[in-house]
Amino acid sequence: MLLVLTSFVIGMVFGFGLTISEMINPARVIGFLDVTGRWDPTLALVMAGALAVTLPAFSIILRRARPVLSRQFYLPTKSKIDRAVIFGAAIFGVGWGLAGFCPGPALAGLASGDPGVFLFVAAMIAGQWIGAKMYGQ
Repeated sequence: MLLVLTSFVIGMVFGFGLTISEMINPARVIGFLDVTGRWDPTLALVMAGALAVTLPAFSIILRRARPVLSRQFYLPTKSKIDRAVIFGAAIFGVGWGLAGFCPGPALAGLASGDPGVFLFVAAMIAGQWIGAKMYGQ
């Protein structure tokens, strides 16, 4: 129960951060990708802030024998760049550029009640399901 509650609180903090930084507004993301027009550096600043916290925190946390609320760390083991990684990254990038959403902000954006956000999330879930079927994951 503590794990579920902690996950919920962390998710709420993440969603709140996405909301106050306006990352749930697709125009912000599309403005960031528009490097030849009216470029919006907001996303770069949000990423820099996230890295400023994450990089030192990871090095400290991974020195521990195990996480606080789990028996072990679950870290990626795959290091090879294969067709699935390239194909997935390409689909992610196209979807991100066209819609201005990636999964986190899209889920946080559901709170807006915008039908376009619901459509995007439905398409995202369908894409994840199809990808899992194609690559057996």
